[in-house]
Amino acid sequence: MSGRVEGKVALITGAARGQGRSHALTLAREGAHIIAVDICAPIETVTDYPMPGPEDLAETARLVEQHDRRCVMRQVDVRERRELVAAVAEAVAELGRLDVVVANAGIVVNNAAANSITFLDTITVNLNGVVNTVRAAMPHLGPGASIVAIGSFASLVNHGRAATGNPNPGLLGYTHAKRAVARFVHDLAIQAGPDGIRVNAVHPGNVATDMLLNDALFKVFRPDLENPTRADAEPVMAAMHRLPIGLLEPADISNAVLYLASDESRAVTGLQLKVEAGGLLATTTSGAPG
Repeated sequence: MSGRVEGKVALITGAARGQGRSHALTLAREGAHIIAVDICAPIETVTDYPMPGPEDLAETARLVEQHDRRCVMRQVDVRERRELVAAVAEAVAELGRLDVVVANAGIVVNNAAANSITFLDTITVNLNGVVNTVRAAMPHLGPGASIVAIGSFASLVNHGRAATGNPNPGLLGYTHAKRAVARFVHDLAIQAGPDGIRVNAVHPGNVATDMLLNDALFKVFRPDLENPTRADAEPVMAAMHRLPIGLLEPADISNAVLYLASDESRAVTGLQLKVEAGGLLATTTSGAPG
């Protein structure tokens, strides 16, 4: 099957690289034009890995256009609602419509310098950024539109505390925000349903992107080692899965996003779709998160 989102326009945040780029290319391959949004600048408290730059967003656009689809780029911080509202309105005016929203932008921090500001920065990107994205998009959506928020399977288990029992501000902010995203999706689905707008969440497991594959996050999985490497951490990540799968690929998540963006899921809303190779089966008793 091809052309599953033919002629649709999709807004994707965090589109410069990683999962966001994968979502953009997957939807473009299936016929969608793309509004690609990313901050393309540092965030002071994110020191574990480099943030993307303008060249990364430009590369996403170049790759989208290889699928003979249009790509409108906007360098915007999802924490800034007013700027995001303006940017989305301009992009929609250029492309003529908006059908799909993928609220994907996110950060995670695990370092010794993390503090209350880290906690708040993580929440304002990972939660406020989702709400701001939806708010910016909502005036342009109509019946048949699809909103997809990217959560995390880490939000559905308690990974927010270090082995000492002390809260890690970055990880605690991450799980707090992602849990709230799950609840936001549920409640927004109730509100938006009568307007014909579907709202769903995808909760990825351990995905091979820069946000996971860095020295600071390796320590989360191997706290017993002073300087763990990817080779040290990856078996622990894989052992969290029930299926015999190591790290997930961004495409694994994008395939779920594609389904929720397409008309194939026209009767699906309020779904918490876990794409985590069964990693949550040992901690849940039903399909419901948490």
